[in-house]
Amino acid sequence: MEPMTADSSSGGFDYLIVGAGFAGSVLAERLASDGRRVLIVDRRPHIGGNAYDRYDDAGILIHPYGPHIFHTNSKDVFDYLSHFTQWRPYEHRVLASVDGQLLPIPINLDTVNRLYGLNLTSFQVEDFFASVAEKVEQVRTSEDVVVSKVGRDLYNKFFRGYTRKQWALDPSELDASVTARVPTRTNRDDRYFADTYQAMPLHGYTRMFENMLSSPNISVMLNTDYRDIVDFIPYRHMIYTGPVDAFFDYCYGKLPYRSLEFVHETHPREQFQPTGTVNYPNDYGYTRISEFKYITGQQHPQTSVVYEYPQAEGDPYYPVPRPENKELYRQYAALADARPDVTFVGRLATYQYYNMDQVVAQALATYRKLKDAPVQPEATPAG
Repeated sequence: MEPMTADSSSGGFDYLIVGAGFAGSVLAERLASDGRRVLIVDRRPHIGGNAYDRYDDAGILIHPYGPHIFHTNSKDVFDYLSHFTQWRPYEHRVLASVDGQLLPIPINLDTVNRLYGLNLTSFQVEDFFASVAEKVEQVRTSEDVVVSKVGRDLYNKFFRGYTRKQWALDPSELDASVTARVPTRTNRDDRYFADTYQAMPLHGYTRMFENMLSSPNISVMLNTDYRDIVDFIPYRHMIYTGPVDAFFDYCYGKLPYRSLEFVHETHPREQFQPTGTVNYPNDYGYTRISEFKYITGQQHPQTSVVYEYPQAEGDPYYPVPRPENKELYRQYAALADARPDVTFVGRLATYQYYNMDQVVAQALATYRKLKDAPVQPEATPAG
């Protein structure tokens, strides 16, 4: 069958959006609000990408793809999403199982005092960190970041084992950006994030996405690989949020990712652990256990948790931040730049480990560019 031309008489679409996660859904909503006709397709049987949530067999709201904690410093992003959800204030707290204790992470004043049996003040803990920190001439790796701040012992207890499990690489082999995400505090602030806006969608992420995609200008196709329909459905411009290497048939080889296996359990008691997430940097095959009722605020006589086991194969979750991988991505980025008929946006399409709010911000910025660009008059072929 020959592809049809996307004009009003044939009922075609202005935009074909591949992927119904944050990037695709935000762009679909924004473009539809301008009267554009949008078709959004996703291989999975649901919208929301990895942020999708659902009720399990016990009636507990869970995140099938691991805990998604919303936090941002961007008023624009928070205000935008507030059109589609009410919020429940929530500040995430994480404990790490170290030397038989559950200690606050990021490392703070209480972490140091309880681990070493000390009674330091905020001012004294600064001196403590300075006394144990190792001098690093040029911070290049994830190991450098941590040992230059808090020294070798805290690095070994809290970071090295966790990172080796998560990435199957030693921190000395990973870009500094991995551990630079985790701050070190000299006060007793035990919140995992320090962002201005910290809240969870009151009725869950899936409800928020449903509201985002409710426009009559948006059509949704699930359980659909875009390659199966791209030659038969007329559209004028593609927005692609999937893996950029897959779009170009892995012509330069596969971009490396780490994946996760999620093992969900329901327990016949109200509480399983003392906080939303407990990290296990040195024991067991999993990196952490998260308990959803802390995160969602749900009241229920039972509780559901998820164990996260890092693995090499599976859905792509974390781009592996090494110089050779950035160089490989640059080759794909050059191919993407040469395709004016396709806009590449989102974590997978740009090979970046973005938080949810960063993806929303990127999508909103992309929308502003598309809004000012003329829409192509003819349908485009597949990549």
